[in-house]
Amino acid sequence: MSALVTEKLHEQFDAGLVTRADFTIDQPYERYSIADHTVWQELYARQTTLLRGRVCEPFLRGIDRLGLAPDRIPNFDALSGKLMPATGWQIVAVPGLVPDEVFFDHLANRRFPVTWWMRGRDKLDYLQEPDCFHDLYGHVPLLSDPVFADYMQLYGQQGLAAVKLGVLPMLARLYWYTVEFGLIRDASAAAGLKIYGAGIASSRTESIYSLESDAPNRLAFDLSRVVNTRYRIDTVQKTYFVIDSFEQLFEAVQQDLGAVFQQAATREPYRAGDVLVSDCVIQRGTGEGWLDDGDV
Repeated sequence: MSALVTEKLHEQFDAGLVTRADFTIDQPYERYSIADHTVWQELYARQTTLLRGRVCEPFLRGIDRLGLAPDRIPNFDALSGKLMPATGWQIVAVPGLVPDEVFFDHLANRRFPVTWWMRGRDKLDYLQEPDCFHDLYGHVPLLSDPVFADYMQLYGQQGLAAVKLGVLPMLARLYWYTVEFGLIRDASAAAGLKIYGAGIASSRTESIYSLESDAPNRLAFDLSRVVNTRYRIDTVQKTYFVIDSFEQLFEAVQQDLGAVFQQAATREPYRAGDVLVSDCVIQRGTGEGWLDDGDV
């Protein structure tokens, strides 16, 4: 556990915040300092400017529909009041990462857990753990898109089944390469690709790198390939998987994932930077700057 997370959990304990059995809390809005709101304002302005022309249109529509405040951390209940009529989703405040089964249960019931605390100014460019900006700005706008919202709920339902099958690492890879670091085809973009993953959308470095760097691979999405591919949590990605549409994602998780996982389990997981003969390669990366180890 990082020092930052430990500090925030102590802060929560000292503030007398009550964590419920489902790991939710009441958003302690009065606990946000001027510094917290200033960090939100800086990150919001930076990413909103940077993402124009880089992020998919449903994300931008979500920003507009939710009316995210550019100058202060949003109130979760107020956002839920706008999100619920659109897709039936709501936001729930949590201390940080929650247990897998709890997370899946929230998604399966159209509740998206958002970490309540904000990163410090010394962590503007990179934070390994999720914070309020990553969770809210990166994830929530797309929950206003009906198809993506359905995908997220179905992912949660499949996650509850995956717990019983003992295949959580495979399901985690699917989340990583779609919800967090996914790219989508878009003919209006210069390179024919745009961002939809929250880990990219909330990061200045990855927003540029994922679309403009020659180093990473960009491969067409294939479910069985994705669930058997390791990834990076300590640096930018070696490989990005590209979907054609959110409908493609939804259809992918409608099938019998147990059979997909069972077949994938017969092979060793692929390294994060591998390119296979069977891959549909959009762009093969140069591998410049890659680390040799550290895949998870």
